[in-house]
Amino acid sequence: MVATPSRDAEARPRERRVAWADPRALAQAGQGMAGLDFLRALIAGEVPPPPIVTLMGIALAEAEPGRVTMRMPAGEYLYNPIGSVHGGALATLLDSVMGCAVHSTLPAGRGYTTLEIKVNYLRAVTAGSGQVTAVGRMIHAGRRQAVAEGSLTDEAGRLCATASTTCLVFDLPARQERPIHPEERP
Repeated sequence: MVATPSRDAEARPRERRVAWADPRALAQAGQGMAGLDFLRALIAGEVPPPPIVTLMGIALAEAEPGRVTMRMPAGEYLYNPIGSVHGGALATLLDSVMGCAVHSTLPAGRGYTTLEIKVNYLRAVTAGSGQVTAVGRMIHAGRRQAVAEGSLTDEAGRLCATASTTCLVFDLPARQERPIHPEERP
């Protein structure tokens, strides 16, 4: 006989609490650093992670020029209504890792943003998939655009999704100190 959870156990809400650092301070810190230095500072814990990384449970694992690896648990808090990790969560992880592969090649004063992303889902990801690993690789770096690809595997090493992206690369505006609000003046 197979034991099934009671209806009370199924009905109990689960909870996930998230706290994050001020993203404006993080962005300002990153503007003065080369992309690879910034990513390595994130890995080392010298700067706090972006809120989306904290929210989703993503860990930046490795950063080399043009190649970045991130990991994320396939937790049920990321599930869609059909009982697997939502494709949007996987796309967010792939977008992050590919964008960071581009970022890893940029000097201080240059930034990027995603222009387009394409994801091919190859197998469902569930809590049984374990931790998933995404690897982003730079394919082409131009002055105004960059192209990267990504792959996502489960804990057993099975390919779950592939992706590609085109990013817009641009000069960042000059860093400005945050103006002091009148109520903050001594």
